[in-house]
Amino acid sequence: METTTPPQSRRWWALVAVSIAQLMVALDVTIINIALPRAQVDLNFSAANRQWLITAYALAFGSLMFLGGRLSDLWGRRSALVVGLVGFAAASLVGGNATTFAVLVSARAAQGVFGALLAPAALAVVTVTFREPKERARAFVIFGAVGGSGAAIGLLLGGALTQWTSWRWCLTINLFFAALSLIGVMLFVDGGREERAIHLDLVGSVLGSAGLFALVFGLARAITTGWGDFDTWLSLAVGGILMVLFVMWQSRSENPLLPLRIVTNRTRGGSLIALFVTTIGIFGISLFLAYYLQNTLGYSPLKTGMLFLPLVAALAFSALLASARLLDLVGPRPLVPVGMLLGMMGMILFTRLSAHSDYLGHVLPGLVVTGLGLGLIFAPSTASATAGIEARDAGAASAMVNTAQQIGGSVGTALLNTIAVITTRRVGCVKLPGQLVCRVNVTDATIHGYTVAFWWVAGFFAAGAIVTFFMLESGVPEFEADLAPLI
Repeated sequence: METTTPPQSRRWWALVAVSIAQLMVALDVTIINIALPRAQVDLNFSAANRQWLITAYALAFGSLMFLGGRLSDLWGRRSALVVGLVGFAAASLVGGNATTFAVLVSARAAQGVFGALLAPAALAVVTVTFREPKERARAFVIFGAVGGSGAAIGLLLGGALTQWTSWRWCLTINLFFAALSLIGVMLFVDGGREERAIHLDLVGSVLGSAGLFALVFGLARAITTGWGDFDTWLSLAVGGILMVLFVMWQSRSENPLLPLRIVTNRTRGGSLIALFVTTIGIFGISLFLAYYLQNTLGYSPLKTGMLFLPLVAALAFSALLASARLLDLVGPRPLVPVGMLLGMMGMILFTRLSAHSDYLGHVLPGLVVTGLGLGLIFAPSTASATAGIEARDAGAASAMVNTAQQIGGSVGTALLNTIAVITTRRVGCVKLPGQLVCRVNVTDATIHGYTVAFWWVAGFFAAGAIVTFFMLESGVPEFEADLAPLI
């Protein structure tokens, strides 16, 4: 195993390469959202089926994350990145040229499969490459800012491509990102395969993947059927049982898919909770504000995407100027709870929205405050969640980070959307035999549903601030001596 530190320029170019890959994976969660209406008209599929274009990606991505992380340890990080990038690009090309709904859904699922291999490998490269605390902090600030802003960038890019070209470019644009990242990976990232033998845990792979699949499927099903559906709870129950069995198996397996030593550390656990809660918040913002800006304020897809730019700018500013300077001095404890409180304040600002609100006075302040908070959360949490990880476990630890975010996104989408819909129905219109009786204006009822959902997200951020304050340790996390750079 390589023990010498590679040239500085080589390390940073490797970071650029994997950050592009991370951006591609992150923005594909939301880039298709704005394109859905036109894709639906073009391919003639029902409104009930359109959510599967989002769910298929999340199901494959979330359920295969543990396996993808371990495969990156087994094959080597460069090999995993190459396979992931080529596969993701090929799936995007097929989806962009799809002529039927079935082909498009299959392509989205294939994107999720290769994303589950790509995302842990990209984070693992950062984890094992930067050892010096100040450099490591800066690297994770950049990587975290890219990942954290990916959802908003996806909305912006999706709006621009849909309005100026075609919804199909929301998929085929990935060939550009994949090509750039692939060139960087081939030039600057070495194999990263451990000299110590790593064997694949087949039983753990089945239990973990099936358990995560059932959980994500149950959460996705709740979006359309509600939380009172029996099959929804059956799926969640099966997923929970399988995940308990997965943990029990990992404690006795000789070659665990997810070594439990990775998640038992207090600071690491707090960091994973922070990423989980924060992703719920991001989905709340992107989901409801996108609808509000387009359906209530009447903005075009392109303008809607552009109006999310202040969130991206605030996140980058907070991450680069605050986290980069403070993380290696004080550690994650003061930064993450403060970021949570800022996120809570941003959500509270969004609860003031009405049918007559304007962007500058009501939407923009919430975006800026929330973005500042997210910048204080993502980079420190990602760095702390992977601090002290041995090189042989880098892929598995990175998979845990990505899994926390993916499950958070699924929970956020299912829970918040259900809350908003139920609230809207409760105060809005009720279907009676032969007529539709409305107690209040439909627009006002819809916005009230958004408001209640924003209050829930504010509550999640408040709880996250308390939990992370007590779980995260003061000071900079320890780094293992044998965490050698592998590029």
